[in-house]
Amino acid sequence: MRQHRALKAQQPGCILFMRMGDFYELFFDDAVAMSKALGLTLTERPAGVPMAGVPHHQLPVYLKRAVEQGFRIAVADQIEDPAMARGVVERAVTGVFTPGTLVDESLVPEERSTSLAAVAFAEASVHAAVVDLSTGAFTIIDAKDGACLLDDLARFGVGEVVYAETADARVPSRVSALVDRLGALATPRAGWHFRRDEALEAVRSQFGVAGVEGFGLEPDDPAIPAIGAVLRYLAETQAISIGPGHAPSGSEFQSQARTLAHLRPPVREVPGHRCTVDAVSLRSLEIEHTLRSAQVEGSLLGVFLRPAGASRSLFRTPMGKRLIRQWLCAPLAEVDLIRSRQNGVRLLVDDETLARSLAGALSGVQDVARIAGRVALGRATPRDLVALSCSVARIDQLIEVTRHTPWLADPHAQLGALRDTLAPVAERISAACVETPPAHLREGGLIRDGVDAELDEARALQRDAGSWLADYQTRLIADHDLPSLKVGYNKVFGYYIELPAAQARRAPDLFSRKQTLKNAERYITPELKTFEDKVTTAEARALDRERRLFAELCAAAAGVVAELGRYADAVAQLDVLLGLAEKARARGWICPDITDDGSLSIQGGRHPVLDEVSQTRFVPNDLDLGAEHTDAARLALITGPNMAGKSTFIRQTALLVLLAQVGSFIPADRATIGLVDRIFTRVGADDALHRGQSTFMVEMTETANILNNATARSLVILDEIGRGTSTLDGLSLAWAIAEHLAHLGARTLFATHYHEITDLEDRLPGRVRNLHVAVREWETAAGRHEIVFLHEIRPGRTDQSYGVHVARLAGVPDAVTRRAHEILGTLAVHHNSAPRVGKSRRAADSGSHGAAAVGDHAAQMGLFPDKPHPAVEQLREIKLESLTPLQAFDVLRQLVDRAKN
Repeated sequence: MRQHRALKAQQPGCILFMRMGDFYELFFDDAVAMSKALGLTLTERPAGVPMAGVPHHQLPVYLKRAVEQGFRIAVADQIEDPAMARGVVERAVTGVFTPGTLVDESLVPEERSTSLAAVAFAEASVHAAVVDLSTGAFTIIDAKDGACLLDDLARFGVGEVVYAETADARVPSRVSALVDRLGALATPRAGWHFRRDEALEAVRSQFGVAGVEGFGLEPDDPAIPAIGAVLRYLAETQAISIGPGHAPSGSEFQSQARTLAHLRPPVREVPGHRCTVDAVSLRSLEIEHTLRSAQVEGSLLGVFLRPAGASRSLFRTPMGKRLIRQWLCAPLAEVDLIRSRQNGVRLLVDDETLARSLAGALSGVQDVARIAGRVALGRATPRDLVALSCSVARIDQLIEVTRHTPWLADPHAQLGALRDTLAPVAERISAACVETPPAHLREGGLIRDGVDAELDEARALQRDAGSWLADYQTRLIADHDLPSLKVGYNKVFGYYIELPAAQARRAPDLFSRKQTLKNAERYITPELKTFEDKVTTAEARALDRERRLFAELCAAAAGVVAELGRYADAVAQLDVLLGLAEKARARGWICPDITDDGSLSIQGGRHPVLDEVSQTRFVPNDLDLGAEHTDAARLALITGPNMAGKSTFIRQTALLVLLAQVGSFIPADRATIGLVDRIFTRVGADDALHRGQSTFMVEMTETANILNNATARSLVILDEIGRGTSTLDGLSLAWAIAEHLAHLGARTLFATHYHEITDLEDRLPGRVRNLHVAVREWETAAGRHEIVFLHEIRPGRTDQSYGVHVARLAGVPDAVTRRAHEILGTLAVHHNSAPRVGKSRRAADSGSHGAAAVGDHAAQMGLFPDKPHPAVEQLREIKLESLTPLQAFDVLRQLVDRAKN
């Protein structure tokens, strides 16, 4: 228990799994917590000490479940041979498992990154060092405030945030706001980890440099504290200070050296290099997963990873699956880089032979990036090593496929530069290891026969003990003329030579008596004793030798982890370009023209997700915003009924722009897209009651972020702004927001049911244009009013939302919808202005005078109707049939006076 308490003190805040024999045991509060979280049986040993445990070979299963529930787990292994121990076997924490430090294949999904971030706050800025421990990617992020930093951390998939511990041990509000929105774990570390001198020392120690200038940093760079803190945290959690061991009951990874050699030098993100898609927009546009189910299927990423009707992902490698996620979350913002990607995709679309050859070369490549990380961290498995060898063996084929292809010249050059370094290591591993390796080395079976003489001898003893004994028996009989001699074995006495009593008198001097039986004597010889010692320890020696050979191969691979990382990068790039090309060819996508002006012109655009999964034909639509000709305003107000497709259209536009700046082809007939620096969205209804924010407050907060940060080069998507408050307040806000964006010049799609806003087209000519969703309506023979949504976006405005009709479609009882229709008719008013475009269009669509009349009667009530004049009210009350001519004259004079007053 003293050892347990000491280990717990080393890792405060962690659940401690402690290796004891064939189990990992938990004690005290840890046992109680894990029994509830993981369903473990809770016992007591000794009395009054809660205890629970899991079999050592099932530890990864329980680790994954515990970490997913937000626990930090420390694992303590035996680092001393129990047979050699004097007293309690020595143990040490060999790893800490947290949401931001997972690397084992069973703990992290291959399709997404799980990153760790350390944050440091300066006076007017905030800085983060983000590390993907599984691949070694190391990024520096600078932001003006926590809100901007949140957008960057969200796209990196940060699962844990390290911060400087406060004096009162409370999580600072700025950190709390980050982890709350990220759904991440907050991990405090001692304040000195963030001191500049200690941070610089950590950087120098990790990368073996005298200064940080080689990384493009200065010693007083505000990001240095975060960089140093994250390096120290990783060194502690990965137990870098513990050397290799060979305890029989220790961790299966104990023979491997632990390093952070796979960490790449930190790279600072350059502002303006990427198109910013904030966390709200990533979620609203369903880039990585759907809003309702949080599944990849149905999201933009799912179009590539889970294409409809396909049996596999479009990408052949795990690196490619992660890279397409990164590209979708951070599109490019430089025309030349986008066009370079487009050229690579176009090449593979046009040349199907080249595409098939590249697909064949990529199909055998495993997760090289993460395997290299596990090799460096001392957590590689036999299958990792063989997979690494097979993957690198594809390098010659990849070099040949990409030869003489100008648009694939960069990955070709990278592969060529790596070939001479990586190929010898792969060949060494392939020559030493079997083609079908075991999942672990607990029972050996990785190294081929004939590779190592000592291992072959141990295996031969295990396999051929019977034949050796038969040969030895034959030799003894011939040498000593003892025809009845037998060599045998039992569990009590081991190996022996047995002679009948009659021949025992002639036993040679080298026979030492071991046991006397009724009619026989049993002996042992030095040679047989030596054989016995070898055989009884052969299994342990073979396993130990195999572990040492495995460690040597891991060390060889660890010596080229930097090159393996670059190889993984080149493979991922080729894989993504090929996947984008296959999608474009299969779905008939086209290459958009990317320009550096403010245009946004799309003909026949389709929603990339709905076009693929929809059971019916998706209706394409056109859009023209911000082009050079005069009638292309930069802000489009879109009106129309509920469920008609307004939200789909505006989301579709954002997704097409995003795909274009990724370098992908897009589902459209033709498109010219001016470069966008940021994509903003404000769609859907959500609240944050745990933060004290109502639905409307969340809406206004997100809108404020757009208005404060959008530029003339931004794309803004707004859906029904102002609906969470009173009608007049909502309309006023929506009107003012639309005016602000129109004056700013940001390309904006503004879907609304506030039809009064459409007057902005007349008030701000050339800046605002009206669009509406077409509807066809008619009256059935039974007198029932019916409509059908055409899902077509047309010029002009409309003045109805058909909410009562949609309510009927949703199953609202007929009595309620009939009453609603009556009330709508009572509230309806007529305007003196000219008929609106939407109304005339609706009548043309219907082809029915009756339907037009119904539409006129049920026109949506205006929010600013003229108040009836008292003279009009008096006129309505006059009964002409009861008035004499003189009385009529008097009434007329009164009406004139009232009108004047």
